[in-house]
Amino acid sequence: MSFVNVRKIPSPEEIKEITPLADNLKRIKAERDEEIKKIFSGNSDKFVVIIGPCSADDENSVCDYVSRLAKVNEKVKDKLFIVPRIYTNKPRTTGEGYKGMFHQPDPEKSPNILEGLISIRKMFIRAIEESGLTPADEMLYPSNYMYCDDLLTYVAIGARSVENQQHRLTASGIDVPVGMKNPTSGDLSVMFNSIQAAHAKHNFLYRHNEVNTTGNPYAHAIMRGSVNKHGNNIPNYHYEDLMRVSELYGECNFPYPAVIVDANHANSMKKFAEQPRIVKEILYSRGYNNDLKKLVKGVMIESYIEEGCQKIDEHIYGKSITDPCLGWAATEQLLYYIAEQV
Repeated sequence: MSFVNVRKIPSPEEIKEITPLADNLKRIKAERDEEIKKIFSGNSDKFVVIIGPCSADDENSVCDYVSRLAKVNEKVKDKLFIVPRIYTNKPRTTGEGYKGMFHQPDPEKSPNILEGLISIRKMFIRAIEESGLTPADEMLYPSNYMYCDDLLTYVAIGARSVENQQHRLTASGIDVPVGMKNPTSGDLSVMFNSIQAAHAKHNFLYRHNEVNTTGNPYAHAIMRGSVNKHGNNIPNYHYEDLMRVSELYGECNFPYPAVIVDANHANSMKKFAEQPRIVKEILYSRGYNNDLKKLVKGVMIESYIEEGCQKIDEHIYGKSITDPCLGWAATEQLLYYIAEQV
């Protein structure tokens, strides 16, 4: 048989018993969940900034980074809703390379998913406890969502996953905003089909159970750029792109039309230092057109303590071991700029 069992993984309930969330942190989570829902439903005009490293590889540096965000948040919280990007699953185009803390809590050791689950919960809980900010993560594996559903305020569905039925159906049962990225092809109809599926009620098999979901009215679009047949990156954050998404939303009957713009990936043509410029253009477009101001709820930014990226064995504190990120100085400056403009 091609599958070889390595170890039995405890249920989400069992893992949560090992790493419980304290009552005071549950209250923080509930309050932030309600606040972000108000933003996506149009009952708050705060601007969402989902920001953090490409992948979370080290608890200490990630929590250090999030604590820095918290200090900025105290100064801008009347304008911005900052969500730390703490991504613990890393999609790999070829399947090779570091797949995130879920697989490898220590990037230089062999995979251990049980230790990974415990490690990411401990990291999430510590980040919330030290900062008061609840995080975002990418739902790479739908069946794993229940291991961290009590910790996340925002969930993203990646460009390679957005066409997958299990991702769409699982999103329909999630109680916080779920962003659906446009696929790498750039086909916006695929993204809108995914949003529609997430809004609907479903009956399906999930974690060995037949389940019913009520639909997620906060599922929305994430614009991340695309790649054409020649492998060239095609941005889709420009004014005309956002207006096209607005038109497509106008053809739908979703209760809360919303867009988050990813300032990196194909939008930056994988040039991380372009993110501030891209964010500034997005803010200009919002300021120019009131419909876009209502539609574009926020941005995604890849940022860490140290600028750029490194190889796993270089051990530079707070520097990405996957895609390159903005450094802290540029990050702090950008956050204050966003707060001034919205």
